[in-house]
Amino acid sequence: MATQRKSRVSRQRRVILEELQATRTHPTADEVYGVVRRRLPHISLGTVYRNLEALAASGEIQKLRLGCAQSRFDGDASHHYHVRCTGCGRVDDVAMKPLRAIRNALSKVAGYRALGYRLEFVGRCERCDESAARCPGRRPSSGRHEES
Repeated sequence: MATQRKSRVSRQRRVILEELQATRTHPTADEVYGVVRRRLPHISLGTVYRNLEALAASGEIQKLRLGCAQSRFDGDASHHYHVRCTGCGRVDDVAMKPLRAIRNALSKVAGYRALGYRLEFVGRCERCDESAARCPGRRPSSGRHEES
């Protein structure tokens, strides 16, 4: 019985990882659940949450805690940045090399040895920017001060 359960958990985790690595949309746990259920119809939402947490803790995926209500998940575990649209909430990867100077400057400026950092870019995606251009009085819904 324990062997059957262990293999079932391993298969569930493998399917969750495969589905997450097959997308670039940075889905929420609920969205991952919807996709995984197509392959594993009897999987529970709780199982998806637990496996996403375990995959993030092991470094196989990234758990993104961006300025949105729900965490999102990224199947690309490499160090890279993200940009979040303040209009629709879309999250995309940013194709640029990590800014190592930020980490090194922390020691000089604040006397800390940086163990890591999170950097989130915010802006408007092309679709929301075009929509805002058609409705000039509309403001982005970021709730943050924006630089000009």
